[in-house]
This record gives sequence, structure tokens and C-alpha cells, in this order.
Amino acid sequence: MKEIDGQAKTIQELLANKKYSLDYYQREYSWQTKHVIELIDDLVSKFFDSYEDEHERSQVGNYSHYFLGSIIICEKRSQRFIIDGQQRLTTLTLLLMRLHRLIEDEDQKSQIALLIFSLRRGKKSFNLDISDRETIMESLYSGTFFEPIDQPESIRNIADRYIDIENQLRIPKKALPYFVDWLLERVFLVEITAYADDDAYTIFETMNDRGLSLSPADMLRGYLLSNIKDIETRDIASKIWSERVQILKQFGKEDESDAIKAWLRSQYAEENKEFDRIGSEFHRWVRDKEDVLNLKSTENFANFIQNDFSFYSRWYLHLRNATKELVPGLECVYYNAQYNFTLQYPVLLAPLCLNDSEDEINRKIQVVATYLDISLLRRIWNSNSIAQRDLTTTMFSIMSDIRGKSVNELRNILYEKLDENPFVLSSHSQLFDLFGGSDIDPETTLFNTYQFRLHSGNSKAIRLILARMTDYVEVQSGQFSRYLEYVKTGKNSYEVEHIWSNHHERHQDEFSHKIDFQGYRNCIGGLLLLPKKSNASYGDSPYEKKREHYLRENLLAQSLHEKAYENNPGFKQFIERSQLPFRPHSEFKKVDLDARQELYQKLAEQIWSPERLLEDT
Repeated sequence: MKEIDGQAKTIQELLANKKYSLDYYQREYSWQTKHVIELIDDLVSKFFDSYEDEHERSQVGNYSHYFLGSIIICEKRSQRFIIDGQQRLTTLTLLLMRLHRLIEDEDQKSQIALLIFSLRRGKKSFNLDISDRETIMESLYSGTFFEPIDQPESIRNIADRYIDIENQLRIPKKALPYFVDWLLERVFLVEITAYADDDAYTIFETMNDRGLSLSPADMLRGYLLSNIKDIETRDIASKIWSERVQILKQFGKEDESDAIKAWLRSQYAEENKEFDRIGSEFHRWVRDKEDVLNLKSTENFANFIQNDFSFYSRWYLHLRNATKELVPGLECVYYNAQYNFTLQYPVLLAPLCLNDSEDEINRKIQVVATYLDISLLRRIWNSNSIAQRDLTTTMFSIMSDIRGKSVNELRNILYEKLDENPFVLSSHSQLFDLFGGSDIDPETTLFNTYQFRLHSGNSKAIRLILARMTDYVEVQSGQFSRYLEYVKTGKNSYEVEHIWSNHHERHQDEFSHKIDFQGYRNCIGGLLLLPKKSNASYGDSPYEKKREHYLRENLLAQSLHEKAYENNPGFKQFIERSQLPFRPHSEFKKVDLDARQELYQKLAEQIWSPERLLEDT
């Protein structure tokens, strides 16, 4: 490492007639209101520890000093680049702009102005010489209007933080010149200066990687760009990265990091522990895997950003959009997200290749998302966890098997996986014991209906499954989809309704023990999905009264009444086509619930049939 200097400097010494540029691996200006409030409060409080109304301005030189931390500068190509400290320097510049507006003394205004901008050959430029911020800085300095909406993150934050300074900085008019003198002369920063690009990045990495003041995404960006030696190529790659990150951050706070994790896991993780490590420190993982990732030259590093990161982050965002609204052909992405199954992103990205057409990519996503939809339903129905900690190994294995595969290959691989792992968990004897000698004798099935019962841990999943079933019956009967209505939360939401009210005494002829009644009552076949207000109004009524009300509800609820089968050709055609055992129930005894169990089981087997994987997409 070449020579490195360190020196304490006042704000005036640091900024007067000095130009600073922002190096390529720096993040956006990201300070929030709380950071500005903390800085202003600290400065003002420290100043008033020394200030007295009767003081002469000359006494400011004896006031207590304030240490504002360190900044790291790299001098190269006759320019001074900020390696670390741009958040503070930007905020200090905004503070100086505000003070310039407040101060009335022209000499002091000129003194402040020299710290904000300087003239060179008749041209004014800001001392923080960052081209894409020039317009907002000029607007704030001159007091002209600027609309920051739809601007990059740094621009929006600069505009907002200046407003914070306006609101927070409250100094009496008499004390204001004293405060300016103190700020410029008694507030210090330590300036650490490196003189080589490699040394600058080493300092940057050491201070931020260990101190965690930058995110892993920031560190990865810095590492990749620092290895692109051609300046023009580096600038192009830096611009592409910033543009992609800006779009990702607009979607969600964590989506920048989540997109990178999904990309790297989907394409490069070769063993389960790598999958985990990418989740916690992907910036170090990439650095350690240079050879595996073929990161050997400027061109390799540039392509890693311009081609790979650009491609996979774009399709990650496409998937994220599909989790927020039902996208035709990608409905299963939405369904999977309803279970909070975030592991789907790397699995869905795994088969995607840079040279795939858009149509082929969407078909791949559809096949894999359908597989996940079926797998998740099987696990939930058979009381298996779908938590990330329990499925990481399984998803890594699937991801590895489908990486880079064609649509047809995906269909065959995933169809076989469903056939190999059916999740059949309960035997006839277990069911017999569970229901106390019941005469139930179900066939072993992928969907063990009698084991799948409502409890506090699966209420959301059951609501989603009932929504899918209800919507399927209605759409197949020629009605419009109401799935989004059924899964809506908040006002006018739907909730799970028990066909049997919670009155054991009404069923003592079939259940001598209350616990047996409760267990049977919670089975999936004894449940419906109804509007919350409907459930509240007649949920406690006997079945004979409830079923009259069900005629005003969704088709799955209506199907309990014989009138649902009258003058309803779409529904009757669906029953004939599907061969599902729909029938009305004038009463709802144990045998009726058993029949409903069978209906729901066969309905689930149709909706979540593996044959969907083999359909043309």
C-alpha cells in the first residue's frame, strides 16, 4: 500500500476552494430525517454549551470544539474522490446552503458561499462536484422551485433533507453569526487521503465491510466496479447498476439485496451451504468465487453487471410484480406468494438463460410456479411445514436440477418429482384411531382429507385453499373469477365458516365426547368461505337455517342446497364434465360431512393435478 495521510481539518479548511467527486462504488445519498435531526441537535447543543449573549464574536475561537468523524479521500487523476463520508459532506453542504440564506451579513455570506461552490475561469461549480446532482443543488442554493418526484433516490433525499434542515435549525438571529463562525472554525473532521485506486478501495472495503455502514449490495457493487479498469466501461456498468437498483428500491426496501441473492443462488450455488452463505454475505461469496464465476478480466466483470445482473434483476422484478397482481399465465406466482413463500424466487429464476426469448422465459416460469403451487398445497394439506428453514434443502435440490433446462425438460423433471414424492402420510389404522372407531374407510390419497383440519396454525392457509376451491368451481361453471375478492383482507373480507355451529349438544347422537365433535367439525369438508358479516349474522344458527342463507353466497356454499342445481346449466355442465360428487344436503350429519370430505378431496386433486405440468403453456 502506498502513502496514506491523515489530518484533522475544520469545515472551512476541508471545503474552501476544494472540489470533491464521488467515486464509482459509492452508494446513493441515503440519509433520512432522523440522521439530520441527530446532526443538527448535536451541533446546536454543543454550540450553546459555550455561547452566551454577552460574548463578543472574537470569543468563538475559545468555544469547545466538536469532532464530526472521519472522511476518506483518494487523490487520483488530479481529482479528489470521496471514498467514505459523502453522507456527511452532502448534509453539511445543505446546512451551509441554509445558513447562507439566513445570514444577513454580506461578508459572512461570501465566506459561506466559498464552501459551497467556487469559480474557475468564470464558471461556477459546486465543491461537491457530482454532475447528476447539479440541478437540485442549484435549485436549493438559489431558492427556485424543483420537483423531485420521479427523480433518483439521491435527488429525492437531498430535497427532503434540506426541508428537514429548514424545520430543525432554530437559532436566534443574534446568535446566528456566532454559530456560523463556530461551525466553520471549531467543527473538525479527520481527512484520510490515499493516492492510488487500489488503496482507496482497500480502505473503503475494510472500513465499511467491518463496520457495516454499507450494505452487502453496496459492497458487491464496489468490488465489481473496482475490477473494471477501463474508465469508460466502468462508467457504463456503474450507470446500469444504478438504474437497476433504483427500480428495485422503488418496488421495496429490501428488493435490491433480495434480487441479488435470488440471482446468485439460482445460477451459481453448488451446495447447500453456499445457498445459505449467499443469503448472509453474498459480497464476500462472489469475491471468493472469482474463478467459478469466471471473473478474470475487465470484460468479465463488466459483463457480470451489464448482462447477468441486468437480466436476472429484470426478471426478478417481473416475478415481484406477479406477486402483487394476477398476471395472466403467472397466476401461480401470485398464489405461492400468498403463502409468504419467498424461496420461490431463486427456483423460478434457475432455468432462465440469457439467450432465452421472452415467451420461453414466461413458459419456464409458469411450469416451475405450477410445480411449486402443487407441492406447497400437498405439504400444507398433509400438515408439513412450508417455512423457509424447513424447505431450503429441498428447494436447493430442485433449483440445481432445473438450472438452465428447457421447457420440455422442466415438465418432465418436475412431473417425475411430484410422482416420486407424493406426501402420503397417514394409514387407515391411524385414521381409525384418530376418529375413535369411525366407520370411515378412505383410500390412501395424496390429499388426506381427515388429517387436514383447521387449527390456529393453518387458518390463513385454509382460507386461501378454500378461496382457490370456491373460485375454481365458479369459473368452471361459467362465472367470473372472484378470487381476489375472496382473499382480500380488512374491510369486507371473507373468513372461514364452520357448517356445524359450535354446539356439541346438537350432535350428541353421533358424538358422545365433545373433543371428538370438535375434531370432526374442523375437518376441511365441514368448512366454507363466507363474508365476515354473513358469518357473524348466522354462523351460530342450526344447519337447516344456515343453508337457506347459503343460497345468497358463493357457488360452493350454494351447492349444499338443492336449488343450486335448478336453472344453473353452467354448474350442471361442470359437474357432468368433472364427475365431481356434488349433491345437496337437506341435513348435515356425519355421513353428510363425510360426503363433503370426499368432494373436497376430489376437487383438490383436480385443481392441483400434476397433469397441469404437461399442458401446453
